[in-house]
Amino acid sequence: MSAGHDAGRAAEVARAFGLGEGARFTGRAERGEQGRVDELVTSRGAFAVKTSFDAPDLDGEDAEFQAAARAEGVPAPEVMRAAGGAWHAEIGGLPVRVYEWVDLLPADRGIDPAEAGRVVAAIHRTPFAGSRPEDPWYTDPVGAAAWDRLVGDLATADAPFAAGVAGLRDDLVALETHLRPSARLRTCHRDLWVDNLRRTAWGRLCVIDWENCGLADPGQEVAGVVFELGIRDRSRGGEVYRSYRDAGGPGTVRTRADFSMTIAQLGHILESACRIWLDPDTTVDERRHQEGRVAEFVDDPLTVAVVDELLDAVRGVG
Repeated sequence: MSAGHDAGRAAEVARAFGLGEGARFTGRAERGEQGRVDELVTSRGAFAVKTSFDAPDLDGEDAEFQAAARAEGVPAPEVMRAAGGAWHAEIGGLPVRVYEWVDLLPADRGIDPAEAGRVVAAIHRTPFAGSRPEDPWYTDPVGAAAWDRLVGDLATADAPFAAGVAGLRDDLVALETHLRPSARLRTCHRDLWVDNLRRTAWGRLCVIDWENCGLADPGQEVAGVVFELGIRDRSRGGEVYRSYRDAGGPGTVRTRADFSMTIAQLGHILESACRIWLDPDTTVDERRHQEGRVAEFVDDPLTVAVVDELLDAVRGVG
């Protein structure tokens, strides 16, 4: 992007959201799986400008949920409204959202599990009547036939991680036999990996990227955080859940089926990363990025044995 275009876009964003004068992008940016965030500074302060790679859901429910959660004490960036009260504005033909800028540290599975449990409980205690429905990404299996095709395609393409994925094929299929429908539904964040549950420069946690929110089982969501923080130390997963329940979190984790959301989501993430890598139009840089996503799963896989160990870690918590 040219400097002139960059300056023009900065001014356009500032006008659309009423952010003040002297708008400029600082060059600080972060890339996620669904969008890019750039730091914009103006006479009013610093803001995070998020541009989505694909067309996001523009019903505004995620912004409303984020605002409601903030009002209940959940640490999350403020969402800025555009002129006329909308939660987004079209800039250069693309929908853009603006948030309060928060200095975040890199994603880290070593964050305080007790604090994480309290934050997730606060999200689940937020009074919010959302209407976004359940999504197959969080509920449905990839399926044995699809896993077999993927293993074959990776082998044919001589993917560097082909053997790793093939070695997990039986575990992936076994996990999916434990998928069950949600027992109870409420609006959840639905993307509480450590990429989005981040420590700030001043130490406390902050929850970002609420765009995927929608109806889900709160027990299944907290089970995902139990896995994420307990994958390398099961006792940390138990601490997440203990803190969550002590803080009034309504979800429960008692059976393999309570990991359904995590099983489905991780399966689809792995399949998606592999399919993007296999696409002949994928760039070298993007292929390298997807290799990293696959490595995260292969290096610390979710298996039925891991689920059972995590269940042991949370057993006895009310």
